[in-house]
Amino acid sequence: MRDIIGDAMTETSFAGRVSRWYEQHARDLPWRRPEVSPWAILVSEVMLQQTPVVRVVPAWQAWLERWPTPAALAGSSPAEAIRMWGRLGYPRRAVRLHECATAIVERHGGAVPDRLEHLLALPGVGTYTARAVAAFAYGQRHPVVDTNVRRVVCRAVAGEPDAGPTTRPADLVAAEELLPAEPAAAALASAAIMELGAVVCTARSPRCDACPVESTCAWRASGRPAPAGPTRRPQRYAGTDRQVRGLLLGVLREATGPVPHQRLDQVWADDVQRARALAGLVTDGLVEPVGETSFRLIGDGPPAPVAG
Repeated sequence: MRDIIGDAMTETSFAGRVSRWYEQHARDLPWRRPEVSPWAILVSEVMLQQTPVVRVVPAWQAWLERWPTPAALAGSSPAEAIRMWGRLGYPRRAVRLHECATAIVERHGGAVPDRLEHLLALPGVGTYTARAVAAFAYGQRHPVVDTNVRRVVCRAVAGEPDAGPTTRPADLVAAEELLPAEPAAAALASAAIMELGAVVCTARSPRCDACPVESTCAWRASGRPAPAGPTRRPQRYAGTDRQVRGLLLGVLREATGPVPHQRLDQVWADDVQRARALAGLVTDGLVEPVGETSFRLIGDGPPAPVAG
């Protein structure tokens, strides 16, 4: 890693200082180890979306132990993927990951593709995930931009306190301008900037005294102004349709066959909200009806008979 930093970028550049800091302070996360496969990195990137690292690590390890390759996952049912996903949240990711594995087997012989356009064409793989896999699995030069990266770039370069809720094309351009030309060094810098935003340049409690670019940070120089708009509050969970969906899925995950409607009725007292949540699970491709009175996880058994 020192050779990459020394040969491809100066230690006084933004990327050089952040990469040197990363070399010394990066968290020891299992998907960052050199022996990890591109498939394992892809799985980690999908799991890490909107889920804390501490919850992802054991789930990632269990997932890769069971399905170490795309072909292994594609050979199982989507219902098993949903069961294995457990309570990581946003379970559509499990179904999309199963669809992604199937596409990798069908289109690429079971190997995660290394070309950005092929990664972008996979089910459930968007702008961020495709670039993350290309950079972190294959050492390519692409701007890998998530919330943490946008925050670092917005503060350090533009002097603004908040980058906004969504990634824009301009964010990709701004991040790419900070990357060194050499692909391996650029991939390292992408990981380093992301780590800096995750553990130092955080949204609520930035630790500027620990930041390797504090001396040139435009936001720090301007007195660390607060965001102009209202502070975004964490989404409420209790009593929401998300909670009801989770309870319904919990029953269906534990079942070994179709679950009668009467059993699902016991999950939540509000008939209207429960019916809405169940209908949403069906629409999202997580659950399917069996006949007129039962439900099961998608693909959990032979195709349901068609009435007629």
